[in-house]
Amino acid sequence: MATRTVLTLEDDLDGGVADETLRFALGGAEYEIDLSKKNARAFRKQLAPFVEHARKAGGGSRRRGARPPAGRARSTAIRAWAREQGITVSERGRIAARVVERYEAATAAGR
Repeated sequence: MATRTVLTLEDDLDGGVADETLRFALGGAEYEIDLSKKNARAFRKQLAPFVEHARKAGGGSRRRGARPPAGRARSTAIRAWAREQGITVSERGRIAARVVERYEAATAAGR
């Protein structure tokens, strides 16, 4: 015997059939809402003036607690410190998190 499962989205505004799930973020919180084509169009239309004047943020989702990217001067300082400590680091690319953590601990202690 075969089983058939049907998933039907319900419009979160009016209870009708939803055609899509919209994802958006506001105030640091992410949201999802299921909407019909009509309500999704209205949602986008209402946001359009704000989106038009806004700037895009970041390059995607960020892990909670992740550090912002290091600047070139900071990376150079970390590499120089690591070499002085006898730690092998590459000339280019990402610096291992453990090296950055050791650098931060060492420089914080010297302040």
